[in-house]
Amino acid sequence: MDFGVVLQTNPPASRTVQLSQLAEAHGFSHVWTFDSHLLWEEPYVVHSAILNATKRITVGPFVTNPATRDWTVTASVFATLNEMYGNRTICGIGRGDSAVRVTNGKPVSMSELRESIHVIRELANSRPVEYKGATLQFPWSRGSELDVWVAAYGPLALKLTGEVGDGFILQLADLDIASWMIKVVKDAAAAAGRDPDSIAFCVAAPMYIGEDRQHMRDQCRWFGGMVGNHVADIVAKYGTSGEVPQALTDYIAGRTGYDYNSHGRAANDHVDFVPDEIVDRFCLLGTAEEHIAKLEALREIGVTQFAGYLQHDNKEETMRVYGERVIPALTEHITAKR
Repeated sequence: MDFGVVLQTNPPASRTVQLSQLAEAHGFSHVWTFDSHLLWEEPYVVHSAILNATKRITVGPFVTNPATRDWTVTASVFATLNEMYGNRTICGIGRGDSAVRVTNGKPVSMSELRESIHVIRELANSRPVEYKGATLQFPWSRGSELDVWVAAYGPLALKLTGEVGDGFILQLADLDIASWMIKVVKDAAAAAGRDPDSIAFCVAAPMYIGEDRQHMRDQCRWFGGMVGNHVADIVAKYGTSGEVPQALTDYIAGRTGYDYNSHGRAANDHVDFVPDEIVDRFCLLGTAEEHIAKLEALREIGVTQFAGYLQHDNKEETMRVYGERVIPALTEHITAKR
């Protein structure tokens, strides 16, 4: 299992770079950042600084979207960073959430998402692509490599991920829900003639090392609100029963609205509808031993990367304990099984 951290690009950017350096020092393989150009600083500029200040870590957006960014510009960013820093980028992409909704926009359609993945991936892998009636290719790009991981929740998005994604991003760490979604993606991959085991499966959730359970919950309750935005869309389309697990839909019954200006922040003041049980199920909280146990369970259902959100008041200590105890325990466990 690989390990990543998910950061917001809040000013000063030097702080984000510093946290990325710490992540690399503690054995994390990936640094991901939010991508909402109005809510936070421009991530791709910060990505360049992170790559310049580190040696091996892979960097990418968590997640970008095809609506607010031109697809060819996005591909050019990755190809340029790869030329500068040696194929150390990755692209997380979805239909669009905070970056789109703060301008009163809407997530893109499934067909647009599918096409954007193809265009971005081909161009950023130094290959030609047909786009808007023209054959495009970066004449300056040689040997660039980019995987595109798709963030999804609903049945149609999960199916698309299995059909075209290099990886699947699930932003919650509930074992039952993750197991269901991974199966849907794998089944879709197999039906499309792809090897399901060739797809990376990334679970992302707040990680907090500590002992004060209520404090940890309150610091991470924002995550249930963020996930609730996506779930609300799914419930509107599919209802509260049927194709979507009931465990994913029950908790948003008390949801009345959402302010994106507090998106992803521990101080979010409108997530009271998220119960403690959901925080515990969706996040990784507690001692190193508790984290290890849940991560082992996630690995058993097919998760290949855990990406931990660090939007709380214990960033450095959580990364330190992961570096000293959690990551080695998972690595040693896998080695021992072999």
